[in-house]
Amino acid sequence: RIFVSNGGTPPPTEAPGGIAGTGVTVLAQVQAHNVVAQGEAAAPPPPPETWGAYTVKSEESNGVIAMIDLLIKDLTKEMTEAETEEKHAQEDYETLMQDSADKRITDSKALEEKVSAKADMEAELLAHGDAHKGAVKELMATEEYIASLHAECDWLIQYFETRKTARSDEIDSLKRAKEVLSGADYSLIQTRARGNLRRP
Repeated sequence: RIFVSNGGTPPPTEAPGGIAGTGVTVLAQVQAHNVVAQGEAAAPPPPPETWGAYTVKSEESNGVIAMIDLLIKDLTKEMTEAETEEKHAQEDYETLMQDSADKRITDSKALEEKVSAKADMEAELLAHGDAHKGAVKELMATEEYIASLHAECDWLIQYFETRKTARSDEIDSLKRAKEVLSGADYSLIQTRARGNLRRP
């Protein structure tokens, strides 16, 4: 291009190949391929090499089968044990439920008896409370009566000796007065005046 730009002439262009000068050669190649394929169809190539003829390996297959049988036996044993354990667990559960039901019945009866006993005790408590109130009132009345007796009797006890002496003197005075009335003379005998104590 630089050469043409400087005034030179371009080199000649080669003619295109293929179909109608377009350069397409696909059909020619497909046709050639088809011709080759038809020639090869008459005689196929030999098969590839293999490892040899097929033989049965009995020892290995017997080992695998024995292993499968062992797995089946183990699985059957585990299933039997699981069923037995489940059966025993179900029996234990049923026994537990029966025992629980019996215990609930027993507890219900005991609760009813305790409630009844509580009601009876509360009634007795109320009765004893009333009796206690009556006893307290009676005790207060008795104490008041004892206090009134003390008010009356303490004075008598306090002045008992004095009253006893006064009573003796009074008896002597009565005897002398009787003797005087009978003719006795007490004029020369000094007598002391005796007085009677009276309760205020």
